[in-house]
Amino acid sequence: QAQLVESGGGLVQAGDSLILSCVDSGLDFVTYDKSWFRQTPGKEREFVAGIKWSTSSTYYGDSVKGRFAISMNNAKSTVYLQMNNLNPEDTAVYYCAASSLYRWGAFSTTPSTYENWGQGTQVTVSS
Repeated sequence: QAQLVESGGGLVQAGDSLILSCVDSGLDFVTYDKSWFRQTPGKEREFVAGIKWSTSSTYYGDSVKGRFAISMNNAKSTVYLQMNNLNPEDTAVYYCAASSLYRWGAFSTTPSTYENWGQGTQVTVSS
């Protein structure tokens, strides 16, 4: 059973940077695709960034390309999200997720294909 725990959220000003961390203590972290999603009230969960376990290839949502970076440390069972040049539109609850369903296929950015989720961490960007 996966146990994903996010940390690092908070209140920052526009233009600031923030690093989110997600530690897993329950599953075979290395062989799961990992992603970050975000959600605001009344909206669907949005793909932010992801990393393929087998190739370390990274993927980004259009709204964060060039500003955010995902990375992982398998020895620490941790995935990170470096967020730079934050703006108020980045305000959301950020969720870490891990998927085994497509581990042998193409990388998925669809929330329903991720079976393991953290509890979320709030990021608020003031203007």
